[in-house]
Amino acid sequence: MKFYRALRISDPLPEGIEVMNPYQNEACFEVCKSFYGKFYNDDLKRHLILGINPGRHGAGITGIPFTDPIKLESILGIPNSLARKPELSADFIHAMIAAFGGPEKFFSGFFINSVSPLGFVQAGKNLNYYDMPRLKTALAPFIRNSMQSLLNLNIDRKVVFCLGEGANYKYLVALNDELQVFQQIIPLAHPRFIMQYKRKQLAAYLEDYLQKLRSVL
Repeated sequence: MKFYRALRISDPLPEGIEVMNPYQNEACFEVCKSFYGKFYNDDLKRHLILGINPGRHGAGITGIPFTDPIKLESILGIPNSLARKPELSADFIHAMIAAFGGPEKFFSGFFINSVSPLGFVQAGKNLNYYDMPRLKTALAPFIRNSMQSLLNLNIDRKVVFCLGEGANYKYLVALNDELQVFQQIIPLAHPRFIMQYKRKQLAAYLEDYLQKLRSVL
């Protein structure tokens, strides 16, 4: 939990950009402690899965990547008083976790986070860290430092999975070229893209995730 409590963006961001930092909210932080205490209270080495950045209906509220308050309670068994809003990306991820064998099995092998562990809002809408060149430049030190801190959490460095086969993958490849921390980066279609544009091929995308994730265990 020290990793999350220490998350701060010290460099100034472009005007109109708001940072979502749920870890400074005590109610959210207590929920996070319950989640990580339940599923990560061990010394197992895990494979890292990196999304883009938290969204305002998922990790931007719960502090837990790709998990909205509804699924946090109904699927993961962690009661909470957070705003009951579903997240589309969370729908896919938790369907995948169920197909994988359930939360206990999945979380014992994988740790989900994001290239930018904090999310952003502009005019009330989600903003990806790469959507605005000035934002991406301003966030570079934060992303670099966060990645180095994340790797101290007993992460297997042989393979990292990247959610997003476009801009997020390109950025992570460049970052890895700089830091030289992962031996291989495996891209996966982003859950939001699947649920919004490829829902008819949901079964095929689930199988692609399962095959690639299981290949490293």
